[in-house]
Amino acid sequence: MVQYILINIQANLDSINKSIIDSVNNPTIETKTLSIVELISSGGTGGNIIMIMLGLLSLISVYILFERYSTIKKASHQDENFLKNIQDFVENNDIQAAKTLCKNTNSPIARMIEKGVNRIDKPMTDISSAIENQGKLEVYKMENNLANLATIAGAAPMIGFLGTVIGMIIAFHEMASAGGNIDVEMLSKGIYTAMVTTVAGLIVGIIAYISYNYLVSKVDKVVFQLEAKTTDFLDILHHNE
Repeated sequence: MVQYILINIQANLDSINKSIIDSVNNPTIETKTLSIVELISSGGTGGNIIMIMLGLLSLISVYILFERYSTIKKASHQDENFLKNIQDFVENNDIQAAKTLCKNTNSPIARMIEKGVNRIDKPMTDISSAIENQGKLEVYKMENNLANLATIAGAAPMIGFLGTVIGMIIAFHEMASAGGNIDVEMLSKGIYTAMVTTVAGLIVGIIAYISYNYLVSKVDKVVFQLEAKTTDFLDILHHNE
């Protein structure tokens, strides 16, 4: 019985020793993970300020995108019967009805044609000039705030890079202050913390850049439609001279 107990004790000791040897020879590497919030807030005071700025710029970009999209979409909406009705009024010399229809229609083409109708007894060059000037005003209204979106597209990556430079300066300062006690963990932590702002700046810049080009293409399409409609209107006036 005693011999059996001693054998079990020896087996347990052998198992414990094997576990200790395995843990020494194959140490377990603990993987550290960071949440998005921890990663964003890990840049210190300077990094947090940069991230707040980039967050505000991203909100402004999204607001401009949806606000301008809604405005341009309204401007692109056209009543197919509008120009036909104008043609009928002009052919019947009912200029007052044409003016009333333009005033009651809330669209860029209606405001442009209204300028032409108001000068219908003037030379064709004066009518064309009045329509063109009103067209420039309508395009300016549609392009409002697009310059701000382009500025954000260029500034956001630079702001992010500024945060990275500040983070790297702080990281190297901490390593210099540590003297000879510099390890890989300290160096890698400072680098990935500094690079977070660059990633955020690039994301905001890409969103703003794509939004800007998309909205510009929409404006160009509306401008082409306005030019086509005004040309048709001038043709109507030319045939009724």
